[in-house]
Amino acid sequence: MTAALVTSHWDDRACKDFTEEQLLLYRSNLLGADLRITNFAGGNTSAKLKGRDPLTGAISTVLWVKGSGGDLGSMQLDGFATLYLDRVLALEQRYRGKSHEDEMQGYLPHCNFNLNARAASIDTPLHAFAPHDHIDHVHPDSVIALACAKDGERLTAEVFGGVIGWLPWQRPGFHLGLAIGSYCRANPRSRGVVLGGHGLLSFGDTSRACYENTITIIQQAEAFLLRHHKPAGFGGLVTAALPSVDRRAIAAAVLPSLRGLLAGTTLKIGHFIDSDAVLEFVGSRRAAELAAAGTSCPDHFLRTKRQPLLLPAATSPAGVLDGIDERLAAYRAAYTSYYERCKRADSPALRDTAPVVLLAPGIGMFTFANDKATARIAAEFYTNAIHVMRGASDVSDYLGLPESEAFAIEYWALEEAKLRRMPPPRPLVGRIAFVTGGAGGIGVATAERLLAEGAAVMLADINSSALENAKSQLRKKAGEDQVDSVLCDVTQEASVQAAFAATAQRFGGLDILVSNAGIASSAPIEDTSLDLWNKNLAVLATGYFLVAREGFKVMKQQGLGGSIVFVGSKNALAASIKAAAYNTAKAAELHLARCIALEGAPLGIRCNVVNPDAVLRGSHIWSGDWRSQRAAAYGIEADQLEQHYRERSLLKRSVYPEDIAEAIAFFAGDRAAKSTGNILNVDAGNAAAFTR
Repeated sequence: MTAALVTSHWDDRACKDFTEEQLLLYRSNLLGADLRITNFAGGNTSAKLKGRDPLTGAISTVLWVKGSGGDLGSMQLDGFATLYLDRVLALEQRYRGKSHEDEMQGYLPHCNFNLNARAASIDTPLHAFAPHDHIDHVHPDSVIALACAKDGERLTAEVFGGVIGWLPWQRPGFHLGLAIGSYCRANPRSRGVVLGGHGLLSFGDTSRACYENTITIIQQAEAFLLRHHKPAGFGGLVTAALPSVDRRAIAAAVLPSLRGLLAGTTLKIGHFIDSDAVLEFVGSRRAAELAAAGTSCPDHFLRTKRQPLLLPAATSPAGVLDGIDERLAAYRAAYTSYYERCKRADSPALRDTAPVVLLAPGIGMFTFANDKATARIAAEFYTNAIHVMRGASDVSDYLGLPESEAFAIEYWALEEAKLRRMPPPRPLVGRIAFVTGGAGGIGVATAERLLAEGAAVMLADINSSALENAKSQLRKKAGEDQVDSVLCDVTQEASVQAAFAATAQRFGGLDILVSNAGIASSAPIEDTSLDLWNKNLAVLATGYFLVAREGFKVMKQQGLGGSIVFVGSKNALAASIKAAAYNTAKAAELHLARCIALEGAPLGIRCNVVNPDAVLRGSHIWSGDWRSQRAAAYGIEADQLEQHYRERSLLKRSVYPEDIAEAIAFFAGDRAAKSTGNILNVDAGNAAAFTR
């Protein structure tokens, strides 16, 4: 355990002119920025503030509380639900006991202040019934370690000297809110409450006082755990971590297989981490015992499932995958049995039975979810669970939440309602795309189009600075999780193989391959040197072959089908003068695509070609000698070239990168599920290039 403690980041200068509402947001963002305090979308904060009733003009006490599903670290003011406090408190009269807990959530919208439509969290009663103006409810690893220890109540008293209370586990909701209120009235000097198996509730008279109190409580818990930290955690190490390079290589090799096996009705994105904390846990003597005990904090297991799948120790990809079919079948059967044991007449239907978290001793942790962000967050949550188990085991015995209680949370009607409120997924959610020439005009436009439909995208290019710029540009729109980049020289076998390994390690596999890297040259046949000829073939024929071959291997390994799209050229069908090397290489691409379509069809792997013509805007090719060379070939000035191409087309229109991207997106997705071996010309019409 590191000696670095959580510290206060409150800066009076940064918030000196803030309103009370803005101070609440400032406090919330500070708390949410540190994963040791609370996870993504976990925890909630509140303030009881004065507000003018928009209907009567009277001053009312308004409960500002983080809304359902929001994230403390990134939320804005519109992320808070606002409710008339007196109306929420009056709901106690309607409460009919624990068996009617869920109906209370339905009353909260009737308490909304100023027609605020932000859905109130299930934790709203905790904030309403605690008689304090400012409240933080967070899930710090150090405090949850105490909350999940066998003798957590005694430890809480020992650590905090009685100024922090203890409430045994109960589900979040109205009854817990009433219990918090009763505790606070009986203990008016208390600075907070440890919620057994759950987290921390802390109080303050101002936003700053509440924040500093939260930080102080966490620091006290961290210092206590640090004093009792055992050098050999979890009973000691039985499987040492492999060297980093070997761990990453094995992960890249097995992720596509795991991804294929875990796919159900939807595709999943993978995530891999091999942090010190993870390696210590997965290689420990007690890993199997503690993994089986299950996570405790609801925020953890809602993201990770209650239990992970622990794989056997292995030193090779084959070792990791040995017996994996049987292990997954056993996990699915055990999860189904858990559902059958715990379900009630009104329980939601059985959900996906596959594990979210897979632990590999000596290697690390794999997580899978419908998108990259969710997979990453699941890994963060299980890492927090590991920290909790470590701390609890150092000072006592760790206790997981009983499975009946875990089920009640996981299959809660309110949780199901939250899932049903989510918008339908975009068409390419869960799919992974690899785009060569990713830093060029067509590459960036294609990535942007695929990202808009929900795909995760790996950009590959040989130009490092342009590649970094493209990634940065796309991440601003799609987020860091969805986009990454890798340097790749498509003419070098090792470089291509490394790029696909990086993609597998980053996202888990491959569904969409867009082969777009290109060059162009112009010369009369008698002036075409062997070097020029070979350069065109190296990039446009050999490069397409190497990229397609490696992508094909990954798709075959997954067993999920896939879509390969070649960005060809009008010149593949209709030759241009003084461009023999380019024309020939592009024609080779076209026939290679047909070969791949033949071999890929039995595997569900499609291969199609988009043929652009004269896409000048944003093109690295057209910004070089190719523009002047083609202008010279037609006897015109370089600045007249775009008009020349537009006028020679049947439709008299220019072709842009976005037009090519639209055609690629069509072939990439399910709209073209019955198309393979096809050619789509996007050239504004060129009779000589009509397919026949």
